[in-house]
Amino acid sequence: MRKYAIFLFALIGVFLIDQAIKDLFYVQHYNWQSKCISLELHLNKGVAFSMLAFLGDYLKWLQVALVALLAYLAYKEEWLKKYPLSLGLIAGGAIGNLYDRFSIDAVVDYVYWHCGFNFAVFNFADVMIDLGIGLIILQEFIKYKKEKK
Repeated sequence: MRKYAIFLFALIGVFLIDQAIKDLFYVQHYNWQSKCISLELHLNKGVAFSMLAFLGDYLKWLQVALVALLAYLAYKEEWLKKYPLSLGLIAGGAIGNLYDRFSIDAVVDYVYWHCGFNFAVFNFADVMIDLGIGLIILQEFIKYKKEKK
């Protein structure tokens, strides 16, 4: 029961924080510029680096199918018992970005790195997804090292 609570707390927390930050940029038009990082509104119709934008409305349904497949695998393989926090971060970020796709037909991105090179514009949900994946990889690496000894 504790692991489900961790999962739900992370999912809901990430979703709410993500949407609150996106509100600053999409609704309140927040904008901040510096030499290396700009915080400014970008509406991403694709995925990372605007890839797959040509899919239009099909992209959001493809992402729903992918999230559903991952949820099924997480349930079937009992990943929630092993990675409750990580999966909560990933699910909260995924649902936050999907919510954008269904409500405004694009994902609200706002962190733009442009110091030395131009990097993809991203958001809090993206960071939480990456953090969740990184934590799973770290956990598996630690487990592998322990088993190897």
